[in-house]
Amino acid sequence: METKIRKKRKAFVNSQDCVACGCCVKVCPKQAISIWKGILAKVNPETCIGCGKCAKECPASVITIKEVQP
Repeated sequence: METKIRKKRKAFVNSQDCVACGCCVKVCPKQAISIWKGILAKVNPETCIGCGKCAKECPASVITIKEVQP
């Protein structure tokens, strides 16, 4: 029986273009995103499950979901 190795995915915010609108914070099921100092969204990699809801919700399209090393 073949076992599939599932790659871990995490959200990453392009801090150059984030305007801290908070849309991502509202849709995160794990509350892994917070607005830092009112200027940009920060993702807690320990909590993030890489579901992609924040990336879909972001009006500026500055959040990407990337595979990370386990």
